[in-house]
Amino acid sequence: MRRGSLLQLIALTLVAFGIGACVALFIPWLPAPDSREAGRIWFIYWFATWICLGIFAIVAAVLVFSVLKFRVKKDDLSDGPPIHGHTTLEIVWTAVPFVLVTAIAIASAVVLAKDGNAGSNPLRITVTTQQFAYTFTYPNGATYGVLRLPVDRHVLLTLHSKDVIHSFWVPNWGQKSDAVPGLSNQLVVTPDKLGTYPIICTQLCGLGHALMRSQAIVMTPTDYATWYKTAGTTTTTTPASAGTTANVATLFKTTATCGACHTFTPAGATGTLGPNLDDLTAAAAKAGQPLETYVRQSIEQPDAYITPGYHAGVMSASCCKQLSSTEIDELVQYLVQNTK
Repeated sequence: MRRGSLLQLIALTLVAFGIGACVALFIPWLPAPDSREAGRIWFIYWFATWICLGIFAIVAAVLVFSVLKFRVKKDDLSDGPPIHGHTTLEIVWTAVPFVLVTAIAIASAVVLAKDGNAGSNPLRITVTTQQFAYTFTYPNGATYGVLRLPVDRHVLLTLHSKDVIHSFWVPNWGQKSDAVPGLSNQLVVTPDKLGTYPIICTQLCGLGHALMRSQAIVMTPTDYATWYKTAGTTTTTTPASAGTTANVATLFKTTATCGACHTFTPAGATGTLGPNLDDLTAAAAKAGQPLETYVRQSIEQPDAYITPGYHAGVMSASCCKQLSSTEIDELVQYLVQNTK
């Protein structure tokens, strides 16, 4: 190849690479990596991306150069010269991709192993999913609807599902895993930045899937220790035994997950998937039932009476199966006493 042609080919390669690099760099394809695991995953992503951009630039440059340099003249129907394969070139374009793919595979395997390593003393938290809410159980037995974690500490999340397949995903942490009924899946996260992050279900888990959200709050170790010592010791797994309005409100929003689908102002719930519960007296009258009977039936047999405008099956029958009879009694009384 002549020197001039080689320079043209190099120029085309640089132009193609520059265009690809601009697309890669100036479009925010990924959120900020706010965990150690995400940082490693992002590294693999960009490692593979730059390799692909290099290959793309070379291939695009050769194609454009060939079209411009070797284009046949109009009405030239003659055969091209008989060209035999170039053995050295064929070895190179086989060996180089092999080396690159092997490098990506090895780097990915290392990152996968590191991202699954929780260390010798992780913070262990159980994540329970059900239509359509998350609950998080801490080592002291306390259960909450919001996840709180200390910064820069390995956290081992064990995922369970009470009904259908759900998932746990925080975009900025990079890690995602499904919660499958009958299985216990584990996920390691090590948040390294303070802040509040959305927790998202990425499995289509029912009509309320779009509402299945929670929050992960990353705190300093001191703030987390203070929270864990105070708020963290007030368990909400058996709020009925406390019998207070605050505990039953927590039961409504977290353990029973009613707040994920219903609006109920006294509990601070703003769900819109199910009927508004702020005026249960009027709803019971439309159903032709006493208020307490209507509320209890709606909890225990959600499809026995369907509020006009809604459909059977919107409320899963498993929503309140984890509640004891005492908890259901207190939940009924809470709703009856705080409705219009």
